[in-house]
Amino acid sequence: MASRIEHRATFPASVADVVAAQSDEAALRARLAEIGGPDAALESHEVTGDGVRYTLRQAVPVDKLPSVAQKFVSGDLVVRREHTVSGTSGDIRAEVQGVPAEITATVSFTENPGDPAAAVQVTRGEVTVRIPLVGGKLEGVIAEQVTTLLEREAEFTTSWLTRS
Repeated sequence: MASRIEHRATFPASVADVVAAQSDEAALRARLAEIGGPDAALESHEVTGDGVRYTLRQAVPVDKLPSVAQKFVSGDLVVRREHTVSGTSGDIRAEVQGVPAEITATVSFTENPGDPAAAVQVTRGEVTVRIPLVGGKLEGVIAEQVTTLLEREAEFTTSWLTRS
């Protein structure tokens, strides 16, 4: 059974500006440098006719993981995330290196109904770990780590928007 991920963030900028801050190559490189973890990298970035596709590699240091997760990874928890953004929505697919796990999510960007000058980003997804008996526990740990990362990325995006 998969563990659900749901994250909502509100930004003090237009939908177009938030989408750009979430997918611009310079913004992604700066975000990875600041919060990407050990050996973080933007592996690819391609502007398409209707949006952008990019792949990130990020890591959570093994000493920052709960003990239950440390038993199943050798070294840092490395996550490879593939993003596709088109207009005001996107898809995310991620794999966790060395763990039979998959993370899938959708993301949407909308105008904040209470403040038309602000945008809301909603990410919904799930984590699936295919390890008998302990998969559910690891799913919960990974879902928690992903949610924490989404919070940190939202904080970075807000900061990036105020810098620009």
